[in-house]
Amino acid sequence: MTKLRNWKKSSRSGAESSCVEIGQAPGLVGIRDTKNRHGGTLLVTHAAFDALLTSIRADRLR
Repeated sequence: MTKLRNWKKSSRSGAESSCVEIGQAPGLVGIRDTKNRHGGTLLVTHAAFDALLTSIRADRLR
């Protein structure tokens, strides 16, 4: 079982907003819903997470 640590929520998230948070483990990033933390976690490699952020910043996910 992968132990994810250092969970962080976006500083742009408001108290009532739908948002995700990320946690880290060696070689992996976990992504989960802040309103349903026990509902499951998407695990991706650091490279895949970096590619996701690059695509979001470039507005390529439409």
